[in-house]
Amino acid sequence: MKKTILTGILALAAGAYGLMAQGAAPAAQGAAPAANKGPAPKSQAELQAIQAMFAAQQTGPDAVIKASDDLLTKFADTDYKELALYMQADAYQQKRDLTKAQVLAEQAMAVNPKSYQAAIMLAELITQQTRENDLDREDKLNKAAKYANDAVTNVQAAEKPNPQVTDAQWDEFKKGIVARAHNALGMGDLTRKKFDDAVTEFKTAAEQDPQPAYLAREASALQSGGKNAEAVALCDKILADPNLHPMIKQVVTQIKTQASAAKK
Repeated sequence: MKKTILTGILALAAGAYGLMAQGAAPAAQGAAPAANKGPAPKSQAELQAIQAMFAAQQTGPDAVIKASDDLLTKFADTDYKELALYMQADAYQQKRDLTKAQVLAEQAMAVNPKSYQAAIMLAELITQQTRENDLDREDKLNKAAKYANDAVTNVQAAEKPNPQVTDAQWDEFKKGIVARAHNALGMGDLTRKKFDDAVTEFKTAAEQDPQPAYLAREASALQSGGKNAEAVALCDKILADPNLHPMIKQVVTQIKTQASAAKK
């Protein structure tokens, strides 16, 4: 999932660079700004702050947080407020500060209610932090489901943020968002112990974006729902991947062991 998130940031950043090249020079020279369809910096100083925010991705989450905060503090009217807030949210998610990440993602949604990236992040964050015995479990999971469905609707309707991205790349990115939405819905179903529904969601996620993590969750849902033979078969399929991440391999092996024992 993290690869998908990073791809989304880079896609937006690349588009922003193109817009900066078009819009920064007239503003810096004091001339009337060119008519841009998208966001553009209003001065050379803002341009540099935006570039610093993008460059900070190569350093780490703390650098992104500082650079995006600098942009928002110095240029409160920046056209890149949504992106800066989203990048901050993603940075805090990387630092495992999920509460702060959720707050910032919600602020990004307030700037742009059609932000599919902030919406899918919120769907994931809320489901990750919701527990089976929470008194407000259903309210939180329903809210997460709405964010997930909104993300799918809005990304399907969105235009490419960067014309240099090919149609095939953009289609792959959109499939990644759809997969993450179904994964979030599946996680909510697991919390509700609706294992058959969870299996369906994880299967759909893997069909859109065949990541081993989605397949592992599908296997877990099968095993939890008592479909142990199917769980073992899926685990064998996952474990056949020679490039499987060691952590996923460990989890899948444990699922297979539990499912195999339950079959006897």
